[in-house]
Parts: sequence; C-alpha cells; structure tokens
Amino acid sequence: QVQLVESGGGLVQPGGSLRLSCAASGSIFSFYDMGWYRQAPGKQREVVATITSGGNTNYADFVKGRFTISRDNTKNTVYLQMKSLQPEDTAVYYCTAHIVVVTTRYGDDYWGQGTQVTVSS
Repeated sequence: QVQLVESGGGLVQPGGSLRLSCAASGSIFSFYDMGWYRQAPGKQREVVATITSGGNTNYADFVKGRFTISRDNTKNTVYLQMKSLQPEDTAVYYCTAHIVVVTTRYGDDYWGQGTQVTVSS
C-alpha cells in the first residue's frame, strides 16, 4: 500500500507564507509526476502546481510568482512553498503522485487526505 501524508497547513494572515509538505510511504518502486491541488468550499478541485520526475514545473496562473513546488526524491516528498497568501487561497490542499508500486510494478495516481489552509486576518 502507498500513503501520502500532507502537513504544514494552518491559519495565516494575508501576505503571509506557509510551506506544505507531502511525504509518500509504502511499497514504492518509483515516482513520476507529483502535484498539488486545492478545493475551496463550494468549488471544484483545481490544480495548483505540478512537477515531473525530472523537475519540470507548471503552475496555475493564479499562483505564478507566489508559489513554488519542489521535490526531494530521496525523501519521497513534494513541497509547496506559498508566499503572499491571500484570502482567496483559502482551501483544502491535496497532494498527488503517480507511483509505481513494488508488488505489481503497476502505476497509479495516489492522493493525500488534504491539509487546510486558511488565510484570514
């Protein structure tokens, strides 16, 4: 089994920063693309940023210049550094990763349970 566990969410004032982490564990053979999504109340889940196994990144327009995605393959971890946070960034943030498991050598997309980010004064 594979688990993704996010951490680092919380309450922050407008203009503040947070760093989210997502660590994968389990019978992992290899990682491929990883990413962060978010879902605000009453809205659909939307992509925030993605990173390939080679380190190529893509960002949603609404976070460009403010958020940075990175990964540490030695720790099976993906990060999201968020700066200049605004109330509209309030959402549950989810990480996802395409992982090939040891037992089957079959790849699938896995999701974390989500971490709440609230931006409010």
